[in-house]
Amino acid sequence: MKALVTGAAGFIGSHLCERLINDGHAVTGIDAFTDSYPREIKERNLATLRQHDRFTLREGALADADWGRLLDGVAWVFHLAAQAGVRKSWGRDFSVYTVNNVEATQILLEACKGRPIERLVYASSSSVYGDDVPMPMREDALPQPVSPYGVTKLAAEQLCHLYHVNYAVPAVSMRYFTVYGPRQRPDMGFHRFFTAAMRDEPITVFGDGRQTRDFTFVSDAVAATVSASTMGKPGAVYNIGGGSRVELLNVFELIRQVTGRAPRLNTTEPQPGDMRNTCADTARARADLGFTPTVTLEQGLRAQFQWMTEACVF
Repeated sequence: MKALVTGAAGFIGSHLCERLINDGHAVTGIDAFTDSYPREIKERNLATLRQHDRFTLREGALADADWGRLLDGVAWVFHLAAQAGVRKSWGRDFSVYTVNNVEATQILLEACKGRPIERLVYASSSSVYGDDVPMPMREDALPQPVSPYGVTKLAAEQLCHLYHVNYAVPAVSMRYFTVYGPRQRPDMGFHRFFTAAMRDEPITVFGDGRQTRDFTFVSDAVAATVSASTMGKPGAVYNIGGGSRVELLNVFELIRQVTGRAPRLNTTEPQPGDMRNTCADTARARADLGFTPTVTLEQGLRAQFQWMTEACVF
């Protein structure tokens, strides 16, 4: 089969491309190489993919893409390109998020109208829920995001829904819960925590450390995403969580066990837009996608630490 992956040079996108290539498919990746973090990191993510003759990379923004050529013969579209990060999405930077998360998604959906694709799988986020939904979070809960980033991810979800209802675009949305693992972006929590521990630098903890997250290892998120391309119900939304909901303070204890170094913590006020807790009800993904996470938090942290050590991050 032929697949198209937006955000192919990113953390999850590069893993997804490798999985598709290893499964025998041909992949065209698109990436704009925005300056959200250094290009050299994204190029390193692509190193293995560039060795495969079934992988092609197209550099550029989705707004400038030649969709007639790119979508020719494509069965699956995986839309992972986005401006990530909750804390940077306020104020003047909000327009960056609306352009890259909302407008780019609308452009892609327009391009997919009337084309015989089997699925368009959109990478959404647990950030759409906010703090006022029951735990565990179910897909039918009323989403009330507490960050501009979450608003843009929810808006793109709604675009996927309306293009499905009105134009039969077979869109499926995946609400990822705190994905981590090898190639995690340098601005993300575990990457920063490991780096600080190994450099004996203090870690800033926003809040009391009792906030919880449902952590999902990247290979589990990718497996669910691939399953959605064949088994996901068009128009549906799926929670993808790793089943590892723990307090942040417990994460620091695991980091101590993995690295042999005790993190030094500096606590400060919570940041606007940070959710207090996340926990995914994954019953729908289990039923429709056969999704079962396989990597425990400790196993995943050890894998990420090994990758960071080999990549000479510290």
